[in-house]
Amino acid sequence: MNKQTPVRLLSSYKRKTTFQEVSLGYNKKEALLEANRCLNCKNPLCVKGCPVNVNIPLFIRYIKEHKLKRAYQVILKQNAFPGICGRVCPQEKQCESKCIQGIKNEPVAIGRLERFVFDKQRSSKINNKVVKKHKSVAIVGSGPAGLACASKCLDEGLDVTMFEALHQAGGVLVYGIPEFRLPKTIVNKEINQLIEKGLVLKTNYVIGKTLTLDELLNQYDYIFLAVGAGFPRFMNIKGENLNGVMSSNEFLTRINLMKAYKDEYDTPLLDYKNIVVVGGGNVAMDAARCAKRLKAKVTLVYRRDIDQMPARKEEIDHAIEENIIFKTLTNPYKIVGDEKGNTKAVYCHKMSLGEKDASGRASFNIIKGKTCKLKVDLVIMALGNYPNPILKESTDLVEFDKYGLIKINEKYQTSNPRIYAGGDIVTGAATVILAMEAGKKVAINILE
Repeated sequence: MNKQTPVRLLSSYKRKTTFQEVSLGYNKKEALLEANRCLNCKNPLCVKGCPVNVNIPLFIRYIKEHKLKRAYQVILKQNAFPGICGRVCPQEKQCESKCIQGIKNEPVAIGRLERFVFDKQRSSKINNKVVKKHKSVAIVGSGPAGLACASKCLDEGLDVTMFEALHQAGGVLVYGIPEFRLPKTIVNKEINQLIEKGLVLKTNYVIGKTLTLDELLNQYDYIFLAVGAGFPRFMNIKGENLNGVMSSNEFLTRINLMKAYKDEYDTPLLDYKNIVVVGGGNVAMDAARCAKRLKAKVTLVYRRDIDQMPARKEEIDHAIEENIIFKTLTNPYKIVGDEKGNTKAVYCHKMSLGEKDASGRASFNIIKGKTCKLKVDLVIMALGNYPNPILKESTDLVEFDKYGLIKINEKYQTSNPRIYAGGDIVTGAATVILAMEAGKKVAINILE
């Protein structure tokens, strides 16, 4: 069998009216079919492609042998959150891109198999004997990097307190990624397991406002800054201050964390009919697909062509299936409103592609004289993020670069050796698994 075993999906008709998970995952028969495609290489390059070095051939072998608990234990040795990673990691650019089977055929669907193991073993209790070390760590931020660091530190007997600015822990996993890609029950289960291990979770704490870094340093032996980069970018074009223009951060937070799409919650969105999403990454796809579920006509505007989009192919395919309109080689230059200040139209330049730029993608240019107008009552800007300046403005304990990112050494230490940093606040926006890799390495360095 040369092709991947296909995964069952929720019908595109049902997706337009529900936030139910789109990918239904493998059943046992499908997982066995896919596991048997693994060649059990002597030199498994897939492991090298995994940022946290999961022993992929071994856990797949246990699937073949019907030993799912052992497969689960193998994964957990390196990755504490397989239910999350199996759903949202870009495996096609990491472990699966290195799969030997993929040289002549399609690579083994490693991510789907990881999810299968978690889904079948999610109620299993993995007991680890812990020797207390009587050292304390304060983790600022409860996203992927913070959770990964907390898990490793707790397993090694450290006392861990986590500070989260919002009212619910999980960071981008709960406010950014929609329910149809990552159900909140899975994230909550992972966090609750950490609490059962001894994690002290403090929500509604904005470090730099509620507490200062100096105060934390007086109370804890070590600090890990895992605050992410959640300050939205805009285009700085005319009309961005109109009613009906918002960042993808605000839109997705309202949808995901505040359940704005449900009548019983008092955080509603207006009844938008025509929504334009600007961007071509995974966040743009998430925003567009959420907007579609609000029963709006949704147009995704992107300045390059579809082949240049940084979003996962799977997410692009799902968006197309859900009848989202793709208007590529198009870039807004102004937004206009009515007499009440409400958005009513977006004007765009038509674009052409040029030579590849530093990112490896084609550069883009405005085609003079070619424009288009889109009728709209909501524009969502999904253009990436900056670091939030609150921390930088409140402390001189750590150094920042000109972009507001924290400077670290090879051990993830900041200019203060008791304060570590990792994830998007160091690298800029990246993937969930790369943030988890950073969190895990920080824990290892603290333990040393």
